[in-house]
Amino acid sequence: MSARLRLGVDIGGTKTEAVVVTPAGDILAQARLDSGFGPDAVVATTLDVIRRVCADAGIEPRETSIGVGIPGAIDTRTGTVSHAINLGLEHLPLRSQLREALGADVSIENDVNAAALGAFHIMKRPAESSMAYLNLGTGLAAGLVLDGQLWRGARGAAGEIGHILVDPNGPLDLDGQRGGLEAMASGSGIARQWGAGERGTVTAVLDAADAGDERAIAIRTRLHESVAAAVRILVLTVDVDVVVIGGGISRLGERLTAGVEEVFAGWASVSPFIASLDLPGRMLLLPDGAPVAALGAAWLGTAAPAARETSRG
Repeated sequence: MSARLRLGVDIGGTKTEAVVVTPAGDILAQARLDSGFGPDAVVATTLDVIRRVCADAGIEPRETSIGVGIPGAIDTRTGTVSHAINLGLEHLPLRSQLREALGADVSIENDVNAAALGAFHIMKRPAESSMAYLNLGTGLAAGLVLDGQLWRGARGAAGEIGHILVDPNGPLDLDGQRGGLEAMASGSGIARQWGAGERGTVTAVLDAADAGDERAIAIRTRLHESVAAAVRILVLTVDVDVVVIGGGISRLGERLTAGVEEVFAGWASVSPFIASLDLPGRMLLLPDGAPVAALGAAWLGTAAPAARETSRG
């Protein structure tokens, strides 16, 4: 049985999480460590969490297929990570270093793409169906799963919708553009609008809006409108069956979705075409608590080979 087990690792800015998954998709073992910073620390932490989760599962790393999700620009052919600023990585041949240390093959993928694959399996989508995973966290980006396989695009930029501009008078984003989706509907974007640290800011803004603060109301309105716009863009450009929303902001639940659905209703009231898209019925929330990126990474070893070399950052 162990030869068919899958091992997935999610390397994040604050934590590195690993899971061993059975052929049926059940979690057999799970481990978590604080993430390292810099090439040596990232590699050491990844090896440590892999060895720990394997020890808990009673297996050796070489007995599993291993996938790793990590932020940054990923060359999926060589497994090299570039421009992962939050981890202190400029150019790291992660795959080769892990292979040499573990004696096992390893697949490396961008973390949002890995999470998209994890969401596809968590939501038990039919193999032939299509799904977009909209990650609302520190940043905003999407991953696409078409016919059960990741779609990266010609240069790995498929799903980088955070850079789409929807309001020329909106707030300035870190990429130098004004009114992008990420500037208005990500944790970091909302924190910059509110003028506070990111942790807990979105909830604080919504609480202030509920209390009648006009600036908070404006930020909340931009959040709802931008999430609705992101769903509409994904449906209109790729015509996916569903858009699954995950990431830290998704934990707001109805405080997020109720406002987004009001935006959908306003569009549908004046546009029969938009009404025909059934945007509310195609928007789903990812269940809270699942290690979605680590689970998705576990499926990388069984996913189809990358058609292109570079996956986005």
